[in-house]
Amino acid sequence: MNSKYKKMRVSLCTALILTIAAACSNGSEGAGSSAPAAAESASAAPSESAAPSSQAPAGTKTAYPLVIENYASSGEGAAWQKKEQTFDKAPERVVANTQPIAELLIKLGLVDKLVGVAALYGELDPEVAEDFAKVPVLSKDYVSKEPVVGANPDLVIGRGDLFADADWGVGTVDGLNELGIRTYVSGTSIKGATLNSLYRDIEQIGQIFDVQDKAAEHIAKLKERAEALKTRFADAESRKFAFVSDIGDGGITAYTGNNDTFQGEALGLLKLHNGFGHIEGTTVSAEQLVEGNPDIMLLSYYAGGPEPEKTLKELYANPALQDISAVKNRKVFVIDFNDYWGYGDQIFSAIEKLAEEIDANP
Repeated sequence: MNSKYKKMRVSLCTALILTIAAACSNGSEGAGSSAPAAAESASAAPSESAAPSSQAPAGTKTAYPLVIENYASSGEGAAWQKKEQTFDKAPERVVANTQPIAELLIKLGLVDKLVGVAALYGELDPEVAEDFAKVPVLSKDYVSKEPVVGANPDLVIGRGDLFADADWGVGTVDGLNELGIRTYVSGTSIKGATLNSLYRDIEQIGQIFDVQDKAAEHIAKLKERAEALKTRFADAESRKFAFVSDIGDGGITAYTGNNDTFQGEALGLLKLHNGFGHIEGTTVSAEQLVEGNPDIMLLSYYAGGPEPEKTLKELYANPALQDISAVKNRKVFVIDFNDYWGYGDQIFSAIEKLAEEIDANP
């Protein structure tokens, strides 16, 4: 596989082998999988206690220096450990290592703080498109440490498995800290993450930048959307899903998703459960896929990857898959890589879109 596949699949070596995967890696656990790296430590994983500790009263101001409990690892494939970050003031120059985290910062009114973004692998939220155009793009693919440091940031923020000393990584947490650059690893990108991890990320970002009111308001809106989906599907029958991707030349592979707890909980709002998360490793064999017989298959697509319409046509025509319920009933749905593996609030729009598609094809 080529070098782009490696970038897209850091966790995916322990993960998705997505179309992204097909275009991106050559096997080692490099940067861009669609899931947290398998080696990420469960001991550092967010738990239910990672829910927002308290919604700040209106008008609450951050008292600096502010100490935030976050994460660090020694690099690619290493276990995550808890590490504190101290902020003497609100950061002024921020690099987001992926598009989704930059979008989230813009929603919190922080576009003027952004001096760099990378990994533009999905469609922009129309709500932030105008402001996003103001942010310097360090790389449309994953970005390495040199351009990141060259942007002179005082904070690098985003997806955990991209904090590594590799051509696709922004540098390790410790390495950036030694240069005087603070870091914030999204809790949603650590193994064991839940929707509460997203709420906690937003709360902590609000504290770091002293925009606590905006953060609290955004969390409240997301919780309302989650509750609406949960209520909408309260009486729905539980259905089994499988993550699948196009590996080129019409080939389809499935992925266990056993580390994707954040995505799994979000999909659970629609009464969908991962039918293959109990399988060890990252990939699902053709035999396991047929035997597991998922009701729904979720086909990941990223910008620049194989066209999903062509993939769907080949998938539905594949004689080896004809006994799978999702194929027989034509319930293979295309999902956006950035929405699901951007580890941000885009997961809500993605789940709402999927809900509409499921309702249209009951």
